[in-house]
Amino acid sequence: MKRIIAKRTLREFWDKHADAEQYLKTWFETAKNANWRSPNDIKASYANASILKESRVVFNIKGNPYRLVVKFNFERQWAFIRFVGTHAEYDKINAETI
Repeated sequence: MKRIIAKRTLREFWDKHADAEQYLKTWFETAKNANWRSPNDIKASYANASILKESRVVFNIKGNPYRLVVKFNFERQWAFIRFVGTHAEYDKINAETI
């Protein structure tokens, strides 16, 4: 992906949840260097990712205690971080509209 907006969201989360830091950094580096052109490309890298409508994908972080929701623009190679939180926080949001 050419751009990931916004890494700050990830950094603020791992400042509060230090055990997620390395996992989020790994996801960021993987996504930054990826050439994902479709949700199928993402599934090839992250088999447990959940593909939603509107080019949104839910990633399980650190196994599954944390969730990351990202909206992709595959044509422009942009990724927009829409949510990062605990599994319990994730259960309170609508990942298709956040």
